[in-house]
Amino acid sequence: QVQLVESGGGLVQAGGSLSVSCAASGSFFSINAMGWYRQAPGKQRDLVAVATSGGYTNYADAVKGRFTISRDTAKNTVYLQMSSLKPEDTGDYYCYANVRIGRDFVDDYWGQGTQVTVSS
Repeated sequence: QVQLVESGGGLVQAGGSLSVSCAASGSFFSINAMGWYRQAPGKQRDLVAVATSGGYTNYADAVKGRFTISRDTAKNTVYLQMSSLKPEDTGDYYCYANVRIGRDFVDDYWGQGTQVTVSS
């Protein structure tokens, strides 16, 4: 079983900065990718940013140039540094991991979510 534990988040004024982090633990072979999704009230959960084990990163157009994702592979941890925050960045941020459990088995895991609120 794999657990994803998120930390960070909170309330910030528009234009401010905030960071969230997520650590994976449990029994697994390796982590292929880790990232963040967010879900605004009444909306679907959408990708914010993802980082693969090969160093590839991808960002939603809405956050490019403002958010930075990074990974510490030794600690199985992913970080999201958010700057120039806007009220539309408000939502629940969910950590995501694509994990290789065994030689032939890969699965997706989610954290519980952490709330980010940007006030105008």
